[in-house]
Amino acid sequence: MFKQKLKRYYRIIKYILHKETLVDYRESLWSFLGSFIGISAIGFIQSKYLLPIENISLIGSFGATCVLLYGAIDSPLAQPRNLIGGHLISAFIGVTVYKLCPDPIWFSAPLAVALSIMVMQYTKTLHPPGGATALIAVIGTEKIKSLGYLYLFSPVLSGIIILLFVAFLINNLDAKRQYPAKSKLPKTIKRAIIPLKSHNKKNAA
Repeated sequence: MFKQKLKRYYRIIKYILHKETLVDYRESLWSFLGSFIGISAIGFIQSKYLLPIENISLIGSFGATCVLLYGAIDSPLAQPRNLIGGHLISAFIGVTVYKLCPDPIWFSAPLAVALSIMVMQYTKTLHPPGGATALIAVIGTEKIKSLGYLYLFSPVLSGIIILLFVAFLINNLDAKRQYPAKSKLPKTIKRAIIPLKSHNKKNAA
């Protein structure tokens, strides 16, 4: 009986690992399209309405956001609450830290990142790129720093609204993809848990 259970667990683990390591070319294509369109939309608007010296709409943390938003759409960290809340909270903390203690940089920079992570955890809005958003507010260009709390609205809020709109559009064009995700559990794990539960029920009966 123990050997049968062990074999079953082994098959389940093997199935999950196999499915998770397969390259889904269709998924990769959608990820490429989403990230390309999202970033290019921000860049296009920036080039049309801002002078080259004012080009601040494309901040580095948006690149990391695209990885989650278009490449890991089932991740809890990629959902709208985390995306919006994580960036805005981190931006606010970053600006506040810079205003209160801009120097020394070895203190202000890690403080902004550490505080943003802690507050995102408490508010259940954890979004890894948020750490970069907070850091940029402290170590960014003089143009970024001069924005003050306007940094929250542009480039942060304006950028994530564009990326989120593209995510709603691109991530739902394929019937196999859904955004926002209904469940935080990846589909492969759900497929493994369901037969495991039914097996345990049969043994209990």
